[in-house]
Amino acid sequence: MSQGLLRPVPRLFPALVLAGVSCALWAAWLGWDQQRDVQPDGSTTGPYEAWQVGGLVLSLLVPVYWAASRHHVAAAVAGTTVGLTVAAYGDWSDDASGLFMVGVTLVMLGSLAATAAVSAVVRAATRA
Repeated sequence: MSQGLLRPVPRLFPALVLAGVSCALWAAWLGWDQQRDVQPDGSTTGPYEAWQVGGLVLSLLVPVYWAASRHHVAAAVAGTTVGLTVAAYGDWSDDASGLFMVGVTLVMLGSLAATAAVSAVVRAATRA
């Protein structure tokens, strides 16, 4: 096999690791809670609690910081975004309302914006 074909592999590795870590963190924080809570007035909430989403966000700061501080800003943004998008799609694709793609798109856009901002701040802070 030519060395030219193997050249992109080291560049893709951080993004693939971050995508896998993001999927695993989604499963650890959000994957086990699938029950909606019924309030006394009959309304439903959930299935996730605020502390679960907060835990996911705080847990994702560690791998994003790791990648961005090692000059893998694009991998931090793309890997985390892809991982969370795939996890959300897998978790919500059985939704009967058909609106799960709206949620998946919002997860994708939100994680893209948030990881880009965090990566830019980390990169600027570690550059100084």
